[in-house]
Amino acid sequence: MIAKQVARAGVVVLALTFIFSGCSQPLSTREKGTLAGGGLGAATGAIIGAAVGAPGAGAAIGGALGAGAGALVGDQFQGQENRQLDQQRQVEEQNREIQRQREELERLKSKPNRNEDEY
Repeated sequence: MIAKQVARAGVVVLALTFIFSGCSQPLSTREKGTLAGGGLGAATGAIIGAAVGAPGAGAAIGGALGAGAGALVGDQFQGQENRQLDQQRQVEEQNREIQRQREELERLKSKPNRNEDEY
């Protein structure tokens, strides 16, 4: 009986995973964390709930807590990714500016100096 309830909770989590993975846009890091946390929380909650005779309630509570925790962790990772992307853009912009300045220096070096011609 308990094994059937745990199996049902697993099937529900698997079905939700397939439903959310079929979205038209890829999931963000925050959404992936929420989904993973919710799935792990629901499965853990169902197992613990089955031990005390309430697997459905355990899955619901565990899923909610897991989704919340997963969202927090995913949000932190999302913020870190955003900061890394911003730093990468700044580095690329600085490299373009360095290249522009090098080209300008080469242009100035190859240009005849008028002061030298006068003497």
